[in-house]
Amino acid sequence: MADFSPHRIVSLQPSATLILAEVGMLDRVVACTKYCVDVCPEVATDGKTIVADSWTAKSAEILAAKPDLVIASVPYQESAVIEILRSGVTFLGFAPKTLADIYRDIAAIAGIMGVSERGLRVVEQMRTAIEEVRSRTLTEPRPRVYCEEWGKPLIASQKWVAELVEAAGGEFIGTPGAQTTAPAVAAQDPDLIVASWCGAGDRVPLQKIVRDRAWVELRAAKNRRVVCIRDEFLNTPAPSLITGLHALAAAIHPDRFPQPPGLSWMSE
Repeated sequence: MADFSPHRIVSLQPSATLILAEVGMLDRVVACTKYCVDVCPEVATDGKTIVADSWTAKSAEILAAKPDLVIASVPYQESAVIEILRSGVTFLGFAPKTLADIYRDIAAIAGIMGVSERGLRVVEQMRTAIEEVRSRTLTEPRPRVYCEEWGKPLIASQKWVAELVEAAGGEFIGTPGAQTTAPAVAAQDPDLIVASWCGAGDRVPLQKIVRDRAWVELRAAKNRRVVCIRDEFLNTPAPSLITGLHALAAAIHPDRFPQPPGLSWMSE
């Protein structure tokens, strides 16, 4: 049977690389970004080319890899996308906002790779994991949780993170993905503060932001419930979100869930 699926893929986003790994197609990646290597180290084998990400993409270096598929996610470098499309290379562009969007993206990537069943299994595994955590928190109190994906300016985490917070037994406060201010967060006086800054890994200076934002009197600060979750576990719309879910559950209900990798608490 003829195989018409792509064999030379350039991945411009870590989420796409992680999805390809989950559906067993990582060997088709010929070029990816340094951020892909950070979250999926195995992609660095076999001399793969490192290229810029979707926002800083350079069409020349992408096309030099001779891809038959380029996968990207917002925000895009529009000029590079135009050049890729003009070259005739297939381009998949994603802009997920919710968990349902992420499930569709996984199905789309698996479908174009000719492994639809694998994609469906990955989605079902994610949904099962989320429902398992949800079932363990149904009768628990629901702390009010402020999550942010960026600190200057303050930007609340995305809608899919809000959905994970709810599944983990918390109440997400604020508007997902929207810019906010330190006084606005203080006015809501959250029970838990979660910082997961894009590109920061687990290096968010929790004590500093509490001090600099005049949050020392908030109940979250007083109760030492200010945490950092590694950004790739919450900001990468891929199956790795399940690790982020477990970190959220452990932060929201530390007496119910074990401390997982990628979760750190503000020290005294």
